[in-house]
Amino acid sequence: MAFDFNAKDIFEMAKQMERNGAKFYQSAAEGVSSEEEKKFLLHLAKMEEAHEQTFADIEAQLPATETAETTFDPENETAKYIKALVDTKVFFEKDIDTSSMKEILKSAITAEKDSIVFYLGMKDLVPGKLGSTRIDDIIKEEMSHIRILGRELLAYK
Repeated sequence: MAFDFNAKDIFEMAKQMERNGAKFYQSAAEGVSSEEEKKFLLHLAKMEEAHEQTFADIEAQLPATETAETTFDPENETAKYIKALVDTKVFFEKDIDTSSMKEILKSAITAEKDSIVFYLGMKDLVPGKLGSTRIDDIIKEEMSHIRILGRELLAYK
C-alpha cells in the first residue's frame, strides 16, 4: 500500500506520539519514589497532553488542500497504518529504568530526538501542496521538549 501523506495525516501521527509520550511520563512517574520527581514527570505528561491539543487545534485549521485524501480508503486503513507506524517508532512500549531520574530523562530525550528524525523523514513524503511545511511546526514543539529535558538532565549531572 503506497501513501502520499498530507498534513492531516502528519498531525494524526503527532497527536498519537503525544499520547504515547504522556503514557511514558505517567508510567515513569509511577516508578519514582521522590515526590518532586513524580510531580515533574506528571507535569511533562500534562505538557504532552497540551501539545496533543495544540496539534488538534492546528489540524482543525488546515485548509482543504492540506487535508485532501490521497488514497481511496473505505476501510480507514490509513489511520491504522499511522497508529502502527507511530507506536513502533517513538515512545513505544519499552522497559524504563525508573530507579534513576537521569535514565528516565535520557530515555525521554532519545524519544524526542527520534520523533524529530521521524518528522524530518515524513516531510519528504508529504507533497508541498498537501502541507509539508506544517511539519516544521511540529518539529519546533519537539525541540522545545528537548530543551526542557536537557535543562533538567543537567541538574542531575
